Amino acid sequence: MAVQDSIVAPTLPPNIIRDTTAVDSVAADSLNGEKPLLLDKIKYKAKDYVKLSQKDQKIYLYNEAEIYYQDTELKAGIIIMDYIKNEVYAGRIKDSLGNYTQIPYFKQGNNVVIPDSIRFNFDTQKALIWNSRTEQQAGLGQLGSDAMKVYAEITKKENDSVYFLSEGKLTTSKDTIDPDYYIRVKKAKFVPKKKVIAGFSNLYLVDVPTPIALPFAYFPLTTGRTAGLIFPTFGNDPNRGYFLQNGGYYIPINDNFDFSLSGDFYTNGSYGVRGQSLYAKRYKYRGRIYFSFENIVTSQKGFDDFSRSTSYQIQISHTQDPKSNPNSRLSASVNLGSSNVFTNSLLQQNLPNTQVNSLNSSISYSKTFPEYPSVNLSLTATHNQNTRTDVVNLTLPTMQASMERIFPFAKRDGIKKGIIQNINFQYDVNAQNSIVTNDEDFLTARMFDNARVGARHRIPISTNFKVAKYFSVSVGGSYEDVWTLETVNQSFDSTTEQVVRDTVSGFDRFNQYSFSTSIGTTIYGTFVFGEDKKIQAIRHTMRPTISYGYAPSFDQFYDEYLNTVTGEDVQFTRFQGSLYGTPRLGKSNAMSFAIANTLEAKVRDKDSTALEPKKVSILSNLNVSTGYNFEADSLRISPVNITGGTTILDNKMSINFGANLDPYAIDNNGRRINTFNIDNGGSLFRLTSARMNIGYSLSSKTFDKDKKDEEEEEDPYDYVAASGGRTDDLFGKANDFENGRGFNDRDDKDSDDIENPYYGTKLPWDLRLQYAVTYSNSNRQNEFTNHSLMFSGNVDLSPRWKVGASSGYDFKNKGFTLTQLRFERDLKSFRMNFNWTPFGGFERWYFFIGIKSSILSDLKWENRSQR
Repeated sequence: MAVQDSIVAPTLPPNIIRDTTAVDSVAADSLNGEKPLLLDKIKYKAKDYVKLSQKDQKIYLYNEAEIYYQDTELKAGIIIMDYIKNEVYAGRIKDSLGNYTQIPYFKQGNNVVIPDSIRFNFDTQKALIWNSRTEQQAGLGQLGSDAMKVYAEITKKENDSVYFLSEGKLTTSKDTIDPDYYIRVKKAKFVPKKKVIAGFSNLYLVDVPTPIALPFAYFPLTTGRTAGLIFPTFGNDPNRGYFLQNGGYYIPINDNFDFSLSGDFYTNGSYGVRGQSLYAKRYKYRGRIYFSFENIVTSQKGFDDFSRSTSYQIQISHTQDPKSNPNSRLSASVNLGSSNVFTNSLLQQNLPNTQVNSLNSSISYSKTFPEYPSVNLSLTATHNQNTRTDVVNLTLPTMQASMERIFPFAKRDGIKKGIIQNINFQYDVNAQNSIVTNDEDFLTARMFDNARVGARHRIPISTNFKVAKYFSVSVGGSYEDVWTLETVNQSFDSTTEQVVRDTVSGFDRFNQYSFSTSIGTTIYGTFVFGEDKKIQAIRHTMRPTISYGYAPSFDQFYDEYLNTVTGEDVQFTRFQGSLYGTPRLGKSNAMSFAIANTLEAKVRDKDSTALEPKKVSILSNLNVSTGYNFEADSLRISPVNITGGTTILDNKMSINFGANLDPYAIDNNGRRINTFNIDNGGSLFRLTSARMNIGYSLSSKTFDKDKKDEEEEEDPYDYVAASGGRTDDLFGKANDFENGRGFNDRDDKDSDDIENPYYGTKLPWDLRLQYAVTYSNSNRQNEFTNHSLMFSGNVDLSPRWKVGASSGYDFKNKGFTLTQLRFERDLKSFRMNFNWTPFGGFERWYFFIGIKSSILSDLKWENRSQR
């Protein structure tokens, strides 16, 4: 509450109101004075005293003094108000220890200034401020907005939107008392939330001037998206000369759409162009379009090591909000480019992607017609490109339509019982335009030369019922009709003694059908050990299935020609090479057997308060399958296929394995013969192949009993994920330092965490291991075709020091895989990174240091070495 002044003062001017209770309780003045110069009432209060001096024509407010006028708010230890000049002066006061306290707080609108002292005129709205401090939120990019701190020894407020600074400092450091860096400006014009235009500007590090200076500077302080230049990185490459990299321009076209264009230029003639557009409409859709083209020149013309190559990449991602249109959906995930797009890239962040050997794309549109019977229609264009073999597979497009399952002998919404009511049928059609080409012909007219067009119609009919309560039986059949627009005709030319193959254009079709049935059940076996045991029970679930299939031969679609050289009749079908295969030749009459197993345990929970035991998976799956062909004249038994998988060590380790066992022996040429392997002097089965993959991930949190592992959130700006590469760091990290994504920013942590004594006894760390082995013995080669161990790990040596490594060893080829060493240092306002690939085909190193804030992210230095 305001303290009553003991001085009997004359009546104040009507435009000055003393607040004796609260800021908002203002009494109306009953005196009719002259029209005030001010536009509103002035309200004030103080904690210790409010003193009115008629001699000085001033009001003195002491201790927690406050003044309010329109949108202007002033708080300070002491405020002196001249009610004749309509001016106020605010400053600090000393406490009992002689330290200055209650620094003035000046707010006008949304602009806040915290100075040592201030002089403000209510009429002109001008002010003179000493040692001012203000904070401006600026920028809106991938990392969000940042705060720019503006300091000045003397500030002159010209009006609501213009301030003139003398001996100012600009910084984004969070240390407001002693910033680790700042840009010193002698004179500047400051427009809040818009810009700072400065004269001579010099970068200081820990109060030490650096040679980095400009005769004038411009600092944008706008929030939101604004158009502007993207400052390039400059440096020197030993193979390409001096360069400017990632320079360009950014344009926010509207609230839902933007575009950025950047490029690289090297003095030896290499260059790169990249464009990106992000778009989004709330509750409708969002997406990203990216393209790049690089002209890569190595060395100089006339030298033996001179080479030139080009590469390109196109990426499109589009997702639709399901709520926008539940019955219609458009989605896209496109990632296509030249086969050398990663291996020869000018960008260092493409290093991990050099181990990616495939590019995949898909664009699909689906439409649902909900009226009964509902129909789902989709159009999909797909792309699969092997960057090692340069083979490109396309479907342009695939049309898929399916009708919902219809039960003709049962009510639509009723319960279906028995063999008759469960009879149902469906209809679906699949049509494709399939293209197989290579990297050279891709995106040219030549890629359509070998295109294949076809359609397949299917009508499956089935029913199911129970037998003896525990056995599930299903019976069904399928009719298939295949269309094609191109067939072949074959004949034998006795003159040239060669087979003549002619392509016949035009519509043609064939049909075929098949029957199938299966019976299966579920068997449970439980072993109970007692509730007082650590392992209380183990349950084994087994699901055996026996299936039988029959399909006749469709000889009517086959023709013959006479080979006059051998005198033999050669059988062929005009549908050879068609998109959906050829008609079935020979009757199919086979039975298959499969057993699926799972193994679970109930264990006593370590938590004594838990009421129920915990379920633990011992074996997630173990599947065994084989078959018997009744129509084969030999080798009737199919190889036994075994697959399985499990997770152990509290789901930290995943194990997947598989094997193929052949009951038949092979001859000296490696061909299977109709003799059991055991009758040929071998074992019951012959191991032809085996494979196993083990993944293990753990960290220091694994052994921390007090904390649970935190799930890592997907980074929407992860460069590797966006480019279609690996999302883990087994092939190294792809840090895009120039976009501020290179360091795990710790600035959001409290300073107490940085000095936490936890680092004195424990070091946070993480480790990932991936082991893969493949064994092949189909022809007695008895060899491991693949045998490797990949590993990656990171250690936080201190809250601001982090080191990491990624590598692996190929036991078959006896050599290390792509190896990367990483060093990261958090320098508070700066970040420093050093990545090193010490050997191999991609040997290189990369160093970066720069300001983390997006406002001054162009203040950086980097150097690299590329081979």
